[in-house]
Amino acid sequence: MNKKTKLCCAAAAAAAALPVFLLSPGHATRRQKAPFMGMNFAHRGLHSRDKVVPENSLAAFRLAARAGYGVELDVHLSRDGQVVVFHDDDLGRICGVEGRVEDYSYEQLQQFPLCGTEERIPLLSQVLEVIRGRGPIILEIKNGPNNRELCRKTLSLLNNYRGSVCVESFNPLIVAWFRFHARDILRGQLSMPSKYYDMKKPWAFVFSHCLMNFIARPQFIAYRIGPRPLAVRFSELLGAMKVGWTSHEPRNEKGRDAVIFEFYKPRISFK
Repeated sequence: MNKKTKLCCAAAAAAAALPVFLLSPGHATRRQKAPFMGMNFAHRGLHSRDKVVPENSLAAFRLAARAGYGVELDVHLSRDGQVVVFHDDDLGRICGVEGRVEDYSYEQLQQFPLCGTEERIPLLSQVLEVIRGRGPIILEIKNGPNNRELCRKTLSLLNNYRGSVCVESFNPLIVAWFRFHARDILRGQLSMPSKYYDMKKPWAFVFSHCLMNFIARPQFIAYRIGPRPLAVRFSELLGAMKVGWTSHEPRNEKGRDAVIFEFYKPRISFK
């Protein structure tokens, strides 16, 4: 084999190895995966379409836990550093007021009703007390101005909780934080097709194809239900658990390891 041929072979080997390096998931033990495999998770709790039971409310989590479902929830930091459960970055859609969650202290946030009900934005600690280990939790850590503080405080609360919890985020750096600081907690990368990202197209392509797995090494990929790009399916082939969101019909259980659902009542587990 001459020098030119050797170089070509080396280049071909490197090209073949690159996708594996970029897309390989982290290894999850059977014990880590067991509480989540085949489970249906109530999206932001078992809330109702008419908003009588608001999303991410204690009432929604209480109903989900009583029914035996897993739950999915979202956390932010308030201005005074409290870990609160709320999905949107701003308060307009759910609370009808201007501003972002981190613009207000927890005491101020308590003045804003959720969807016009008696419910208020809960602390993560309150939600954990309501669920009490009755079902597994998928906890999404929202991207914000103080990600490290949010990660540290969330982990501190989870360390004192007796129940099954995994974490996920759209931000690979948040997922990576848990990779290096909480290796026993199952971690996942949230993702969706490029068209749903509010960012420049090259970055949308990177995030939608999970091309930053080499930083976070997520053990599951939670992908928006619909077609998944080849890169995501390749990561699943390499061992990433397959989580789908947000399902509105039971058929979405097919081919997935866990499903996040809303507005219907599926079976608790399907595997």
